Amino acid sequence: MYNSGTSTVNTGALTGIILSSVIFSLVAIIFAVVIYWRIFSKAGYSGALGILMLIPIDNIVMLCILAFGQWPIYKELNYLRQQVAQGHQYPPSPAVPTSIITAISTIWPASTI
Repeated sequence: MYNSGTSTVNTGALTGIILSSVIFSLVAIIFAVVIYWRIFSKAGYSGALGILMLIPIDNIVMLCILAFGQWPIYKELNYLRQQVAQGHQYPPSPAVPTSIITAISTIWPASTI
């Protein structure tokens, strides 16, 4: 004997399981992209490379680049260390033009500051 009432319950349960699996999968994928985005950003690369981690062969290539390549952040750090070792400090700040200082002092006299 066939009971049509149980088939709707089974269909409803199956729909719920599929829907919850899809939602969980989307949340996991978004979470992974955010994590990889942060990793690539901290390494000095574009954070959008984190999206490439979803492509099957490309994710292995990108992990190898992260593991064995020289990160842009370290290139900048080494450059700054070389500048300090050679005696160069940070570039001097640009001087404020005297015309601006004169204009500000006429608007706000020193006694009001």
